[in-house]
Amino acid sequence: MKDTLAPLELGTERVGKLLIKYAVPAIVAMTASSLYNITDSIFIGRGVGPMALTGLAITFPLMNLGAAFGSLVGVGASTVLSIRMGQRDYETANHILGNVFVMNLLTGIGFSVAALLFLDPVLLFFGAGRETLPYARDFMEIILAGNVVTHMYFGLNALLRSAGSPRKAMMATIYTVLVNLVLNPLFIFGFGWGIRGSAFATIISQVAVLCWQMRLFNDKRFFIHWKKGIYRLRRRIVLDSLSIGMAPFLMNAASCLIVIIINRQLLQYGGDLAVGAYGIVNRVAFLFVMIVIGLNQGMQPIAGYNFGAMLHRRVREVLKKSVFYATLIMLAGFGIVELFPHAVASIFTTETRLVDIAVPGLRWVFAVYPLVGFQMVSSAFFQSIGKANKSIILAMTRQMLFLVPILLVLPRYLGTAGVWASMTISDFISVLLAAFLLYNELKVSKHGK
Repeated sequence: MKDTLAPLELGTERVGKLLIKYAVPAIVAMTASSLYNITDSIFIGRGVGPMALTGLAITFPLMNLGAAFGSLVGVGASTVLSIRMGQRDYETANHILGNVFVMNLLTGIGFSVAALLFLDPVLLFFGAGRETLPYARDFMEIILAGNVVTHMYFGLNALLRSAGSPRKAMMATIYTVLVNLVLNPLFIFGFGWGIRGSAFATIISQVAVLCWQMRLFNDKRFFIHWKKGIYRLRRRIVLDSLSIGMAPFLMNAASCLIVIIINRQLLQYGGDLAVGAYGIVNRVAFLFVMIVIGLNQGMQPIAGYNFGAMLHRRVREVLKKSVFYATLIMLAGFGIVELFPHAVASIFTTETRLVDIAVPGLRWVFAVYPLVGFQMVSSAFFQSIGKANKSIILAMTRQMLFLVPILLVLPRYLGTAGVWASMTISDFISVLLAAFLLYNELKVSKHGK
């Protein structure tokens, strides 16, 4: 019964206490998930080889595109759920669960079929070469075969968090990571399955946890649960979910294009090992990004609920606290990487040439990270209160309007250093834009309750 009443506290409990309650489980889950990705790369880099690590980096755009379709449904629907709970519209909240199930089923299967039909041409376009294509193909064939499971797992976890069960959402992610950590070395080293073993470990772990999630939502005492009549797609739920989910969708889709350009530029100016170095930089950078994403996931139901309930003072308070904590997180990442870049890069590989290429990449990318946390929270905040247009502006200008032109021009003069510097410059400009948009938003709402 506790879970049934839990969402009501979002409008009454102290904001600081709420943020800790909701954000800490999400941060733990995101950190665990990111650490899995890092150990996954370590197992592949050390157990299969540097070309396999490069092959894994080639798959990042396709993985981002798959995540884009997953976030289109999951993130959007979870935000709608928070807002509807704030408005006390509990009937619609339950229908959101059924609609998410159907939408994830459709998008998951559709994306897998389309990607598998054109897998080799897509990977070649992403920058795969003669040596790296087999590794990228072996990995993605397994991942795409289980893509519908991945979509369903992430979608239901987002709803768990918004429905007042952040600990259960955290445990779902941790269970996935633990199963992965057991199966990965077993499949790669024990069974000798190479990079395919890593992909199998990923999908099997998600299947196991998805079964647990389905059981949770089958509990009639839970705030939202499976029942007849909730699976027919409702136009309002679908449109609202897709509208709000469009921001993270476009962000992930843009990330797909960005990674393609980065891979191709690094391949042109630095060769296969430079692409592998980006794989290392990406994994390390993503660790701290994922921690802030966890913080944002904790903020989202609090901001969404209170915005729906017209409690604007509480909305501003959770925003300020989230920005403060995000800045601390990114400062920690900045300090570790700038002080110990060789040690960080050497975790992934014993290939000294690969480490030497990765070190300047790490230093460049983390140079403005103390400011990036603010930009990430700002984008998530607009998404949380249903103002998808501003979230989309922040996501798209950073990656498309700012990064792409710089990324296409700067490497001509600076080579691989130009690729790394492009990311730093675009991040700094996007922080300025976020500050401008957020300042104007807070001016409008400052007279709220």
